[in-house]
Amino acid sequence: MPRALLSVYDKTGIVEFAQQLHELGWELVSSGGTATVISAAGIPVVDVAEITGYPAILGHRVVTLHPSIHGALLGDVSDAEHVAEMQRLNIAPISLAVVNLYPFSTNPSIELIDVGGPAMVRAAAKNHAHVAVVTDPSQYGEILTALQSSSGIDATMRRSLAAQAFAVTAEYDAQVSRWFSDSTSMLPERMSIHLVREDVLRYGENPHQQGARYRIVGNTSWWSTAQQLGGKEMSYLNVLDGEAAWNLVCNFDSPCVAIIKHANPCGMAVAKTIESAYERALACDPVSAFGGIVALNRTVTAAVAEQVIDIFTEVVIAPEFTADALSLLQTRKNMRIIAAEQPAGGHVHMRSIDGGLLVQETDVVETPVESWKVVSTATPTEEQLADAVVAWVACASVSSNAIALVRDGQTVGIGGGQQNRVDATRLACERAGDRARGAVAASDAFFPFRDGPDLLAHHRVAVIVQPGGSQRDEESIAAANEHGMVMIFTGTRHFRH
Repeated sequence: MPRALLSVYDKTGIVEFAQQLHELGWELVSSGGTATVISAAGIPVVDVAEITGYPAILGHRVVTLHPSIHGALLGDVSDAEHVAEMQRLNIAPISLAVVNLYPFSTNPSIELIDVGGPAMVRAAAKNHAHVAVVTDPSQYGEILTALQSSSGIDATMRRSLAAQAFAVTAEYDAQVSRWFSDSTSMLPERMSIHLVREDVLRYGENPHQQGARYRIVGNTSWWSTAQQLGGKEMSYLNVLDGEAAWNLVCNFDSPCVAIIKHANPCGMAVAKTIESAYERALACDPVSAFGGIVALNRTVTAAVAEQVIDIFTEVVIAPEFTADALSLLQTRKNMRIIAAEQPAGGHVHMRSIDGGLLVQETDVVETPVESWKVVSTATPTEEQLADAVVAWVACASVSSNAIALVRDGQTVGIGGGQQNRVDATRLACERAGDRARGAVAASDAFFPFRDGPDLLAHHRVAVIVQPGGSQRDEESIAAANEHGMVMIFTGTRHFRH
């Protein structure tokens, strides 16, 4: 009679599974709560304690850690010496191990660090040539189907189950390691990261590249709960640009719309209504908005949808959509429509390099206006200070070197991704045209020379908000004073590469 070991925390479907195994002629071995549940259902089961000769000890910390259990899982029944030794020690082999682990991630604590469970899973997976290891209730159906067939659980299936089992223990260890690391250092000497694939993408950055979206186990992500309500499958760049767009608009409490191209805003605006915010965001650079990603931090109405469908748009992201708006947007069959929750935010930011990762703290863009320092003779009005906040947040989302011009809550010119700050300034001013007059300019880093402020003054910009910190700050301040401009130092740089 083949033997199965059942030791599970998640008891979903375990009674039905045990009943089916019993009817197929399997002897069931179990422990603790699992044995109690199976026995209460009237299914014959042998308690682990009967095999080991020991009860559960040390507050249930030691139950299955015994040679009679691990010998049964690890014994190579194709090896005559193993078989002889197992017979001498009265160890009957286990052919099926059904084990899932304590839910450490839901309420991490020392007592929820599973020891016996991972040990059994790893033992069974190592010996997959002779043992099938089941780590999730969702696998019960395929196991029963295989057992009821003439071939049983074949070598290919056992190997696949083993691969999933080692992924489970790796994920579990990563959760525990991260919990310990979080309590000591954000950037520990060793960092365990386990990824779960959540979506296979239409393609990568280019159509000849494959792409997929993964989530770090233990982290929450708005992508995990986002609902796609229409359009083609997401591509790599759709996700990358969508991330930038959604994070940007969620920085604001007021109605806000951002239009993103190549991970940079080509238009952004805050307004009293979401309809006005979209109209004004589009007006910043309607040429670049073609084929862009649109994010809105309010419910999309039919009035907004009518504007959106007038221009080719790859993705629309919002908290929700009215029925009329959704119907309108769905007339564009290729447009991806995403309903999203607030971003979860993360403590660290990672980027791949050859053979590894660069890791840093996430750059959180804050606007503590009360700590900003007005360094010019002229002082800002309340309206200008409000625009300075919008410009500062917008600029931090633009690739460096970056300049963002804002007037009345609307970006009117953006220059980014330049090798020098003067070119970024020139681009922003050229795109703004006459709209630069009276605007607020934000710079993601200090001006190394006064040529940038002089150029902004030439285009009649009224306020400059920048980190400060250059050895030539006094020259920039002097330029602001000569031109009657306001200059504000924030003390914080926001490079983005």
